[in-house]
This record gives sequence, structure tokens and C-alpha cells, in this order.
Amino acid sequence: MTGDALIQALNLPAAAMVGQRVPKKLLLENGARLAADKRLVNDGIDAIHWLAALKPNTCGVPAYRDDTREYLEIAVLRLQLRPHAKAGRLLELLHRAVPYPVLALLEQDHQVLLSLAHKRHALKEADKVVVDGEIVTIAMTSADEGILRDFLAAMDMARQPATSLLALYEGWMDVLIALQSSAVTGTFNLLDSQQRRSLRRQALADIHLIDTRAKALQSAARGASQMARRIEINMELQQLRRDREQAMQLLRGRA
Repeated sequence: MTGDALIQALNLPAAAMVGQRVPKKLLLENGARLAADKRLVNDGIDAIHWLAALKPNTCGVPAYRDDTREYLEIAVLRLQLRPHAKAGRLLELLHRAVPYPVLALLEQDHQVLLSLAHKRHALKEADKVVVDGEIVTIAMTSADEGILRDFLAAMDMARQPATSLLALYEGWMDVLIALQSSAVTGTFNLLDSQQRRSLRRQALADIHLIDTRAKALQSAARGASQMARRIEINMELQQLRRDREQAMQLLRGRA
């Protein structure tokens, strides 16, 4: 998977293309407040390119406004990082620095990542926006060729909801969640209702917590000398297996 292949798959409208290089000072002035973050930006980023600005007049999708958020534009950005840069932290700084929701494509040492994060109005500063919820980031190398092929087809902008820029962005977010889920289920599938998609997101988070807890319990079991403690651990592991199977059904869309 290459960055160029992903950009092509997005099928962005020609009227929205920008093709400008973005100076690092965007992150330095708006996202990197700590000295360590400023060093990370200066030392870790080779280049930032503004690929496209998806606005009502450039893509034909209406803006979205409510009391919580205002989606007037989606910025599509491409970052080239140096091999030892901390990609996760740099993506966090990027999403914080740009006042619009960002679809970020990141390239580092032959790896391609895609990242999205919703934005909302800051609670105490009406003129500012903040990241709303988790930053969803996934490496394109984490799936087999068939799944990646289906994923690329699903990322086509023409296949996303077009009722508003929020719906468009949420459509891309759902495709990323589907790819994340495929790493657990082995299959890539898009769900047909917001309720089922929300349940899948929660199930994906639950499985990560369950797997972490199960790993800790298995380690504790190996060091447990008392039979009562071993029985207690085994009972909890059995419950975790049942909980995981329920979550797997939601991941597969069988709510």
C-alpha cells in the first residue's frame, strides 16, 4: 500500500484540490505548546502537504452546524515523517492544530497510516475547537490484500453519505472502524445502521480491554501458588471469554 494509491482511492473532486506545502509553524504555533513537542515537530516531520479542502463550493456537500460542532470544511493532509519520529503524538498535535476535521495520511519508513478525529466547540472558548473523542488511526499494512482492496473501494468519496460534511466525515470514520474490526474478525464489512456501527465501535474497544485483562490474568495464574487463587483466576478468564464472544458478534454486525 502506498500513499499515492490511497489518495487515488479517495477519488477527491478536482475543484477541491489544493496541492500546497504547509509550513511546520502551523503545528508549532497552534498545537505544540510544550518544548518537547516543538522538538518533535522540528525533528520528526519532513513535509506537510495540504492536498484538498472539501467545502460546499468545492465538493457539493453541505456544511453542518449545531450547538456542539460546525463542519464548514474537511482538510485532507499528507505528512512525510522521518524514521524515528513519534507518529502517534504528531498526529495528535496535527488534529489539535487544524481548526477543521482532518483526514490525515501519514507516511513513515514505508508505512502508510490514515487518521481521523471529530472536532467540537471548546466548552469555555466558543471561538475555538477541540478534538472530540478518540483519534482513530490505523496502519494500511495491517490487513491482507483482499481486505485492503475492499477498504480502498469503500474509501471512495462518492460512496460516502453526502447529506453534510459531518456525514461525509463520519462515513470515512466508519470505514476505518471496519478496517480495525477486520484485524480481529478477519473480514471487512460495512454496517447499514448508525446503531450497529456504534455498537461495533464499543465492541472493538471492549475487546481490546478484555484481551489486556486476560493477558494480565494469565500471567498472574502462572505465578499463583494457592489453588483458591487459581480457581478464581480461571473463573474470571471464562467470563472474559464469554464477554469476548458477545463482543465478536457485535463486531461482525450480528447485533
